[in-house]
Amino acid sequence: MGQALYRKHRPKKLSEVVGQEHVTTTLNNAMKSGRIAHAYLFTGPRGVGKTSIARILAHELNDLPYTDESIHLDIIEIDAASNRRIDEIRDLRDKVHIAPTSAKYKVYIIDEVHMLTKEAFNALLKTLEEPPAHVIFILATTESHKLPETIISRTQRFTFKPVEQKKVIEHLKSIAKEEKINISDEALELVAAHGEGSFRDSISLLDQAGNMHEKVTLEHVQNMLGIAPSELIDQIIESIRSGSTEDLLEILDSLPIQGFQAVNVAKQLSTALRSDLRSNKLRLPAADTLKLIEELINVASSNDPELLLSLTLVGVQLKVNPQTENMVAPEPRVVASPEPIPVAQPLETPAPEPVIEELQSEPEAPSKPVKAASTKNLNTLDEKTWEAILEAIKEENHSLYTAVRMAKPAVSGTRELTLYFQFKLHQKKVDESKNKKIIADAVGEVAGGSWRILPEVGIPDNLSSPMSAPMPDDEPLPEPPPDLETSESGEQSEVNSILDIFGGGEVLET
Repeated sequence: MGQALYRKHRPKKLSEVVGQEHVTTTLNNAMKSGRIAHAYLFTGPRGVGKTSIARILAHELNDLPYTDESIHLDIIEIDAASNRRIDEIRDLRDKVHIAPTSAKYKVYIIDEVHMLTKEAFNALLKTLEEPPAHVIFILATTESHKLPETIISRTQRFTFKPVEQKKVIEHLKSIAKEEKINISDEALELVAAHGEGSFRDSISLLDQAGNMHEKVTLEHVQNMLGIAPSELIDQIIESIRSGSTEDLLEILDSLPIQGFQAVNVAKQLSTALRSDLRSNKLRLPAADTLKLIEELINVASSNDPELLLSLTLVGVQLKVNPQTENMVAPEPRVVASPEPIPVAQPLETPAPEPVIEELQSEPEAPSKPVKAASTKNLNTLDEKTWEAILEAIKEENHSLYTAVRMAKPAVSGTRELTLYFQFKLHQKKVDESKNKKIIADAVGEVAGGSWRILPEVGIPDNLSSPMSAPMPDDEPLPEPPPDLETSESGEQSEVNSILDIFGGGEVLET
C-alpha cells in the first residue's frame, strides 16, 4: 500500500521544517544552551507542523533518530479527543513518576489538548506545574482559547502561523519534481491557495491532482476542487450590475449542474469583490459591495446555501438597479373562500386619535418588551416600525430576513400583515409555516399583539407607500381594487415568462 505524500514528505529534523523558523530557531537554541522547559504548548491552525515538530523535539531531546515510523517506549503520544476523561489523566499522573526505560526524558505529547474535560484539566494541573525532573510535556492544540489560563501559564507557548503561499508553492514544486508529477505553475498556485496556509492540506491536494492526468492544468484542479472559473464569477457580478435578473438566475441555476457548490461560489465572489475594493475599481457601489460581502459570509453556515445565495444576489441586484422593480410581475392570487382575505388599501391620513386610544386600552399585552419608541405606534406599522421588525427577524433568521426585506408590507384588517413580493422565489420562502411564525413573533414583539402573516405574489399599483396605516376594527373591509383583474394578453405573456423564471405558479382570476 502506498504512503500518502504528506506523510512521506514530513520533516525529520527541525532544520527541515518550512515556514515556522521563529519556532524551530528558538527550540534549537534552547537545546544547545540546555535550557529545557518542563512543558511546551504549540498552538496554531491545522496542518502547519505542530505535531511534526513535537515528535522531532521529543526525539532530539533524547538524541534519538526520528522517522515517521519511529516508536519509543519513552515517547508517549495521547490523543485528547479520544482520551479526554479524568480517568485517563489520573492514569497518566500515576505513571509520570516511573523513570524512563532507556532515554534521558520521558516525553508526553498530548494532541488536541483542548478536548480534555474540566475535571481532566484539574487532574493534570498539579503534575504539569511540578512534574518529575525526567518528564517533559508537549501540548498541541488548534483552539488555544479553550484552554484554562492556569494550564497556559505553566507552559512555554509557541504560536504557529499559516505558511506563506510563496513558500508553500516552492515546497510543492520540489515535491512534484521528486514525485514526477507534471503540473502547471497556475495549478500549483491554486492548490496552494486552496490549502490556506496548511502544508498538509496542500500536499494532500497535490497528491490527489497527480492522479488526474499526465499533465495537470489549472482547469483540472478547478474541476477537482469544484471551483468556478473566474469568467463565471465575472458574469455573476456583471449580471448584478446590469440588472438582468433573468441572466443572473440562469447562471445560478446552472451552478449545481456544472458541479459548483454555492458555498465555494460565495467565497469566490467575496474574494473578487474584496479585490475590487483593494484596487479601487468597483463594479458595484462601495456600500452595496461591503453589504454583499457581509451577507455572502452567511452562505456557508446556511441550511440551504443555494437558496440563500440566490436571495442575496437578487436582493442586491434589485437594490443596485431599482428600476427592475417596475418590471411586470405576476398578479396576486385571490383565493376563493366564503370570507375572502381583502387586499390592503393604503390610507392617506392616519387613523383618528379616539380609535388609537381604544386600541391602546385593549387588555391584550405584548408577551415581550415593546421596541417601538411610542405607544401611539402600538398598532401603526410605519417605516420606522417596519425597520425594527426587520431587525428582529434578522436576529432570528438571517436568510429569512434577506427574503422579507424584499416585501412591500401593508396592514389589512385587524392585525393582519400582508407581504407583497415581486417574485415567487421570495414568497415561497416566507410562506413556510415556521418562517411565518418567526415573522409574526417579530411583529408582535415590536408592535404588540398576535398577528397573522399573509405572503402574496404581485405588488398592487395602489400600494405606493411603504406601509399603510391599520384600519379600525369597526370599519368595513375594502373590496379588492378593480385594477387587479387579469392583464391583457401582452402583459399576460410577460407574466408567464417571469413565472417560468421564478418557479411558476397559477394566476387565478377574481
